[in-house]
Amino acid sequence: MGYMTDRKRALGLGSAKTGTAHFWAMKVSSLALLVLIPLFVFTFGSALGGSYEDILIYYARPFPAIVAALTLIVGFKHFNDGVQVLIEDYVHGLANKIAIIVMTIISYGAAAVGVFAIAKLAL
Repeated sequence: MGYMTDRKRALGLGSAKTGTAHFWAMKVSSLALLVLIPLFVFTFGSALGGSYEDILIYYARPFPAIVAALTLIVGFKHFNDGVQVLIEDYVHGLANKIAIIVMTIISYGAAAVGVFAIAKLAL
């Protein structure tokens, strides 16, 4: 038996073809959150402690509502991508696919509920 290089061992196994795209999606969403989280903290912090009417007036303005909605959307997308990596690393077989589908439904559902709540406040 001859010496086999890493390339020879991997030949024919193919690639997943999604690793680089997933990596860049995580990097882009982390950079977006790097900007959005401080904006959200400052916009939400100034409204914190106000009455319900004050909050309605505050979120009727476009900037705080858009910042909050973008933070929720990008945050839950980033969460979903991160959990998907964890599931792919530690869960195998059919449970892998089921867990990814369930977590995707939960994260997108939570984002939809949050955006709906912000829309109710803003409109």
